[in-house]
Amino acid sequence: MKLVRFEGDRVGILVGDTIHDASERIGRTGGGFPPVRMVSLIAHYADRPGALAADLDAMPRLKADSVRLECPIDWPNKIVAFPANFHAHVDESPGLPGGPVSHMTASGQGFFLKANSSLSGPCDAIVLPPLRDREVHHEGELAIIIGKPGRAIAREAALDHVFGYACLVDVVVRGREERVMRKSFDSFCPLGPWIVTADEVGDPSDLELELEVNGEIRQRANMRDLIVDIPGMIAMASSVMRLFPGDVIASGTPAGVGPLRAGDRLVSRIDRVGELRLEVVQGQLGHHPVWTGVAK
Repeated sequence: MKLVRFEGDRVGILVGDTIHDASERIGRTGGGFPPVRMVSLIAHYADRPGALAADLDAMPRLKADSVRLECPIDWPNKIVAFPANFHAHVDESPGLPGGPVSHMTASGQGFFLKANSSLSGPCDAIVLPPLRDREVHHEGELAIIIGKPGRAIAREAALDHVFGYACLVDVVVRGREERVMRKSFDSFCPLGPWIVTADEVGDPSDLELELEVNGEIRQRANMRDLIVDIPGMIAMASSVMRLFPGDVIASGTPAGVGPLRAGDRLVSRIDRVGELRLEVVQGQLGHHPVWTGVAK
């Protein structure tokens, strides 16, 4: 089942080119603040996603090309991101001569949190901040969407807590400033174009990920090459904090990260999950003296 969010926090099930509007099945009014209708749906149907699909015939229908798709989750409790989670990416990272260093990989340094406000959707552009002499890089990743809440989740039970998956691009300003600051500009976490429920994806450990810019393949990898695999990420994150329905875990990125420039067209695709197509534009907001080393 593919779940989409559209037109002011409405949610629907995408079947072919038709959206079945499931908004009224969720016990809260859409269009308000915070926009958590999708989170409510996930929490309500985490144990039985098929129950929602059983009501398709009773739902209003819309043509998918008649609506603007939004970020499928706009207000998760948190975005948990795993850095340096593919050995080949660690090899290419600056400051690590001689190959991977164990304490610099995800297995040794753990995870970080990325600002929820950096989320954007399939119809939104990646907006580059006006930072002279700085590169902004793409990092194609798999998003794991939590369904069942839990703390101290065992590896063996981890996949039972997954509601679904989506394509995600972790955008980052290269530099020595704090990672969270460099990765949390508005539009720096495109997600979508939909959430595919876990039952449709099956075993996530063999998913192929690919990212291209202007038709050039820059990143390609398989989830079997993760340093910390998906059950391991869930176990590690939940050892520290409770995971909630709608939480997003970003898998980490493979080798091939590279710069983005205004006018670029980016495609991130993951088999059995989807394809996220994005444009890159130049923005005017984001300058601060911290980026030039003269902040006081």
